[in-house]
Amino acid sequence: MALQIVKDVCTACGDCEPVCPTDSIAPWKGVYKIDTATCNECEGEFDAPQCLDACMEDDCIVPA
Repeated sequence: MALQIVKDVCTACGDCEPVCPTDSIAPWKGVYKIDTATCNECEGEFDAPQCLDACMEDDCIVPA
């Protein structure tokens, strides 16, 4: 499973990028994007996706 960022909700704060253990989050067209090919929702490393904890916007990061 992977997550995705809703571009209309993303404020481009960048808080999610440094906490991603798989480096799946990067700037993209003025906001951020999650590479669904490498995102594993932090499975095996953390109990919950780290980007969800870092993101301050409701419903910005959702299942892909």
